[in-house]
Amino acid sequence: MDAAKMVADLVAWLQEEAAKAGAKGAVLGLSGGIDSAVVANLCRLAFPDNCLGLIMPCHSDPADAEDAHLVARHLELPVVEVVLDDIYDRLVLLLTGQPFSPGKRNLALANLKPRLRMLTLYFHANERNYLVVGTGNRSELTVGYFTKYGDGGVDLLPLANLVKSQVRELARYLKLPERIIGKPPTAGLWAGQTDEGEMGITYEDLDRYILTGQAPSAVKEKIEAMAAASAHKRRLPLTPPF
Repeated sequence: MDAAKMVADLVAWLQEEAAKAGAKGAVLGLSGGIDSAVVANLCRLAFPDNCLGLIMPCHSDPADAEDAHLVARHLELPVVEVVLDDIYDRLVLLLTGQPFSPGKRNLALANLKPRLRMLTLYFHANERNYLVVGTGNRSELTVGYFTKYGDGGVDLLPLANLVKSQVRELARYLKLPERIIGKPPTAGLWAGQTDEGEMGITYEDLDRYILTGQAPSAVKEKIEAMAAASAHKRRLPLTPPF
């Protein structure tokens, strides 16, 4: 991959799509991870004066917010921090009748976090006439490793055609902080959660399969099963054929 050309092409694409939509700029969630850091850099280049990063902790590891602020300082990116802990707690109590229990692993409750972040992003986008730019990459989109109407609820996905290893290549080209580049990817759904641990496959194996079709049979079967089960996430709502 020609990283310089890819960056230039993605910046131009962001500008073109914003112009088509009559939007002035971009808002994105800044998680402290590599994908959001790369997207933040692309948006900063595309919209130097009209770009906002949102840091949205929700019972999150404090280190993630620290890393998000590190990226913001590195890029000189304006940010707003919105702590979602209280509203999340109230929503969990309303929905379940029980107080939030930090040690409990419940995917339905965990998915409320990215959905609250989606609401927050769109509020700020609507206030400024910005587009919401997502951070999902090809690896995650392929197997459905994103929350429907959560981190999947965005206007533009600049990394959608790049697997994780290519995103890392862009991060190095853009000279993002090494602490961010080397950080184990995590969606921050619960303490100690990592992308690879939850998916049950490594990004290395996933990327190789996407790019070459090569993978051990067990890995291939798992990827194809995940892709099939998550097909509904990658399409618009179905409508009757009549």
